Amino acid sequence: MNRSRLFRASCTALATAALVFTIRGDIADALAGDFRLTKREVGWVMGAGFWGFTLSIIVGGALLDWLGMRRLLLLSAGGYIVGSILTVTAPMPAPGASTLPGFLSLFAATLLIGLAHGLVEAVINPLIATLFPDEKTHRLNVLHAWWPGGFIVASVLLVSLTGILGLDRPDASPAVLTWGWKIKMLLILLPAAGFAMLAWGQPFPATERVASGVAARDMFREALRPLFILLFACMWLTAATELGPDQWMASLIKQLAGIQGTLVLGYTALIMFALRFFAGPVAHRISPLGILTASSVLAAVGLLALSHVRTPLAAFAAATVYGVGKTYFWPTMLGVVSERFPKGGALLLGLMGGGGMLSVAFILPIMGGWYDTSGAYAAFRYVAVLPALLTVVFAGLTLYFRARGGYRAIRMAPEEAS
Repeated sequence: MNRSRLFRASCTALATAALVFTIRGDIADALAGDFRLTKREVGWVMGAGFWGFTLSIIVGGALLDWLGMRRLLLLSAGGYIVGSILTVTAPMPAPGASTLPGFLSLFAATLLIGLAHGLVEAVINPLIATLFPDEKTHRLNVLHAWWPGGFIVASVLLVSLTGILGLDRPDASPAVLTWGWKIKMLLILLPAAGFAMLAWGQPFPATERVASGVAARDMFREALRPLFILLFACMWLTAATELGPDQWMASLIKQLAGIQGTLVLGYTALIMFALRFFAGPVAHRISPLGILTASSVLAAVGLLALSHVRTPLAAFAAATVYGVGKTYFWPTMLGVVSERFPKGGALLLGLMGGGGMLSVAFILPIMGGWYDTSGAYAAFRYVAVLPALLTVVFAGLTLYFRARGGYRAIRMAPEEAS
């Protein structure tokens, strides 16, 4: 088994998902124009990706040990490729014609891409937890550094293409604008083929749960434990805080500060990419729950600041605080669940990822509605309530574990399995 190659395949697959996410936000206004959609309708289209993610990561996580990691990872690559092609071939409405066929086509294509993304996360999180059982939180953070890493690459490509194709010129023709978003969408084909090639023919390990002999019924029981249920609820709020504003960032920042919002998204991704490589030492000093508490405070402050920006400098300053705040949410939540509930295996990690993405599917059209009715600033300001609530919950959990001797990861041994 080639651990290095499997790790690279996992990182490339996650970077592909980030590329999709960034492109979807970048072309949101172009889709609204070509398909004559409101911001709320665009929010529903973008949200379809998260519905698909939720379905496939929960089903994939529950059936991973029976279907096999390699098979699901290759299937996800195919989903990305087909979904991208379906997006660029969706029928645009003629003048005076119904917008419904185009809307439904985009919704279905985005749903398929979301299914592909869910399969990626269903595989790579338990895969990395199995490959590196002694450093789960750190390795999951390094893996998920390639989520913002994909943002960075995507931002450079998208900004470059916008300039090369003249998509930001006031006199750009409708035909050029249409071809522009289609070319951007087809960029997804390259990394999707890349991680499929890395995974092709490679042996994958049994998950940690299977290797330790834990029965499937015991895996399902873990999902009913009170602490997991609380963490699952928190995942809804952390994911909405991180990914909801990210998906709307390109459009919102353009309205508020008059610059390409993709640049700000790329900047926050650079912050996240750098900081996630240092998650291990940080977690060792202040514990994963301490990280989550501090992250919640910074995310709330950053979102409130973003709602007030009117200049590029202010936008980057506020994005710095928000970027640091959201950095550790997703991988640290997965790390805590993997460390505290190792018997839960791929199922619990799948439920966490599925719950997180389902929350984003809900928040995107809600943010679009705020955008339509109250302006761009409201979309940032109202979401800031979520990390404010999280601050209270994570601070409480930190104190709870401190009163019981401190946070500790639980390790499984074969003789402990039931």
